[in-house]
Amino acid sequence: MISKKTPEEIIVLKEAGAILAKILKELTKVAIVGNTTLDIDDRAMELVEEYDVEPILLGYHPDFAPRPYPAAICVSTNHCVQHGIPSEEVVFKEGDVVNIDMSIAHKGMVVDSGLTVGVGEISDTSRKLLVATQEALAVGIKAAKPGNHIGDISHAIQTFVEARGFSLVKVLCGHGVGYNIHEEPLIPNTGKPGTGPLIEVGHVYAIEPIVNVGGPDVYFDDAGDGYSVYTKDGSNSAHFEHTVAITEKGAEVLTK
Repeated sequence: MISKKTPEEIIVLKEAGAILAKILKELTKVAIVGNTTLDIDDRAMELVEEYDVEPILLGYHPDFAPRPYPAAICVSTNHCVQHGIPSEEVVFKEGDVVNIDMSIAHKGMVVDSGLTVGVGEISDTSRKLLVATQEALAVGIKAAKPGNHIGDISHAIQTFVEARGFSLVKVLCGHGVGYNIHEEPLIPNTGKPGTGPLIEVGHVYAIEPIVNVGGPDVYFDDAGDGYSVYTKDGSNSAHFEHTVAITEKGAEVLTK
């Protein structure tokens, strides 16, 4: 069942979203040549203490994973699509693309957001990838209005991305959020218009296109850390995500 959040709860979510946006902005400053993905997580832990919020991912144990998640954020570099565990072994170099994904709780309410940045000078292809993914998120958010269906969000994202020659990861998707990090409904990044659950005022979604330079196929590192997801063809991937609340006028972005 898709939960509806009250106006008062959405005010709290908006407060949380503003905090998360500030944290993510600070974390992008750590994605520089010579730093590691663990450096970003260390900074994240400093910031959650500074803002007095809870890092929801730390200790979170999804069904598919062999153990609880050991960090405050996911940091996924280049062909790592999602769920990269911060490590001192992953050192940033010029031209890398780095996705930072984070969820926090504030006054009992949860928001989720992510972005992808380049390290130093990146290739034209990587630049186009980042622009297309961020714009695809905006297109998906625009389609998230009362009376539409979840499939309208999916179709808008898919049409936009594929027209630019990129592909979308189909096995990972957006989701409801607010009381917990993952709630109904699932929000795929590919789909048909007019299908799926009805979008209603009071719903809160995490919309998150995940876009690959090459093909859409990925593999899960089951034999390794149990979390990381990689492109099968080794091509780079990007991800942008916002938490949005559905109002009578459409989707209001809470994590900005």
